[in-house]
Amino acid sequence: MKDLTEGLHYYWSEDGLIVLTEQYHLEKGYCCGNGCRHCPYDFENVPEPRRSELAEQRENNPPAYRP
Repeated sequence: MKDLTEGLHYYWSEDGLIVLTEQYHLEKGYCCGNGCRHCPYDFENVPEPRRSELAEQRENNPPAYRP
């Protein structure tokens, strides 16, 4: 990926951190294994037991996109 666009590829959290969007991950093309909030790959490269924990959290509280 070359240039990132705020609001498309990332946004700033209330804590001042950069949060990568689902669009960013789709363009990247794979799960990096870090447990990203907007991972569209169902955390496939995150090791257990963290993968199951993240999946349960997402099921109970889907990520909200805040541009």
